[in-house]
Amino acid sequence: MKIRNIFCICLLQAVYLLANGQNVPLDFRNPILPGFHPDPSICRVNNDYYMVTSSFTWYPCIPVYHSKDLVNWELIGHGISHPGIMNFNKLNDNDGIWAVTIRYHDGIFYLITTASKSGGNFYITATDPCGPWSDPVWLKDAPGIDPSLFWDDDGKCYYTGNTWDFKKSWPSQCAVWMQELDLLAGKLVGERKVLTYGHANNATFAEGSHLYKINGKYLLLMAEGGASYHHAVTVHHSNSLWGPYIADKTNPVLTHRHLGANYPIQDVGHADLVQTQNGEWYSVALGVRKVNGYNPLARETFLCKVEFENGTPIYNPGYGIVLPEQKRPDLPWTPFTSQPAKDNFESEYLASKWYFVRTPQKQFYNLDKGCLNLSLQPEVIDSLVNATMVIQKIKHLNFTAMTKLNFHTGKENETAGLVVYRTADCYYSLMKDKLGIVLIKKYLGEKEIIKRIPYSKPNVFLRAQAKGLDINFSFGETTSQMSNIGGTQSLKVISDNKFNKFNGSGIGVYATSNGRPSKNRASYDWFEYNYDK
Repeated sequence: MKIRNIFCICLLQAVYLLANGQNVPLDFRNPILPGFHPDPSICRVNNDYYMVTSSFTWYPCIPVYHSKDLVNWELIGHGISHPGIMNFNKLNDNDGIWAVTIRYHDGIFYLITTASKSGGNFYITATDPCGPWSDPVWLKDAPGIDPSLFWDDDGKCYYTGNTWDFKKSWPSQCAVWMQELDLLAGKLVGERKVLTYGHANNATFAEGSHLYKINGKYLLLMAEGGASYHHAVTVHHSNSLWGPYIADKTNPVLTHRHLGANYPIQDVGHADLVQTQNGEWYSVALGVRKVNGYNPLARETFLCKVEFENGTPIYNPGYGIVLPEQKRPDLPWTPFTSQPAKDNFESEYLASKWYFVRTPQKQFYNLDKGCLNLSLQPEVIDSLVNATMVIQKIKHLNFTAMTKLNFHTGKENETAGLVVYRTADCYYSLMKDKLGIVLIKKYLGEKEIIKRIPYSKPNVFLRAQAKGLDINFSFGETTSQMSNIGGTQSLKVISDNKFNKFNGSGIGVYATSNGRPSKNRASYDWFEYNYDK
């Protein structure tokens, strides 16, 4: 009888939700931000949640996301969207904007980050997370990476970061340090103190630190082990702001390194904590999804339930790991209207999902009469400069991307088409040139022509279809008459290797005149990205 009553109650609840036009899931699936979304940081303002991730050399920089339920996240803007602020030309794809922290205090949002090999540590501010954001406040004498901000009860702001500029007691030892930040003067002031070198006497790469005050005590949460297999989250406790900070006996509080190399979610770490308006705690953290040992989607953002036991954050109690699927937070289910899979380029501006690699130095595109028109420029994507390439993040292991290109040339140096890009040393390009259609692969710095097929029509459909690690490229005069080119290729090209380390993968359009001036252009009628769950 009791089982029947429970069943009836659940049935009535389901009928009620359907009758009211709602389809509210009980669970959610990780990752919550799939694809290129490493180093997440999160904050709550009343009933709204905001999150940022690293962007490296992609522009606009620092994507800012908003959510009401911690599961559905909408891109609402970027911290840096003015081309005069950052110049990433000649930078390695893995440099640029690293590990942003987002915080809110007294009506102001703060983004603080490291511009690796392009200026150092800085912060920007806004009263609206959608922007506009201020110009950078560069912090002199702020060594290391991964800065974060914390306000104590007296209203003073404190900076935490890391450094490796000291005499080390063991290999890859790093220090996490703290100093007061005078926000009016825009500079660090007063004493600087090292808080910890990690949770053990052989801890490596202490970084990604965040400081909190919970139930009257200070909690220092940080990443350790490096952004790969040994990545982990550890915590330290103190009764006073300046320490001493004592390593928690439970450390690491989150890692997957003990699960073995074949576990499907790896490299978990670099976390941040947030408390909901209902008093519950959650954490975001980065991780990668492995496919036969490779990670074509690079580092993504995952969500974990957290409960505190004697001051220790317990991740997903009873499991202690990131779960692929779990009960969603007790918050109002608030999905948003996502951008359509097919971009017909009918707006006045590019949709927010599109990015450039490195900051554009000149206007090379325009949207006109439902087409994206790219002016061919001499720059190529191999040369660590901004080239005529527009891409969006690859977010799924199984996807199909297609575009319709109108392009004609009588010159051997002019080419335009579709690109799957990770770095200047690792990518695929499916291009139309003077002779026809050509598939090019660049892997570990070695560039080769996979296949060339004659084709003379000005219009051509180009398609890339991925399933796991396999990707197939095809082209055709119509969508019903597509021809494969190059057979099945491997996405290990855009997975981590000695060149592909920190950033993520993208897919989009690319055109170039290969070192020579050109007045030609390539026109794209539309671009469509679909995926299978």
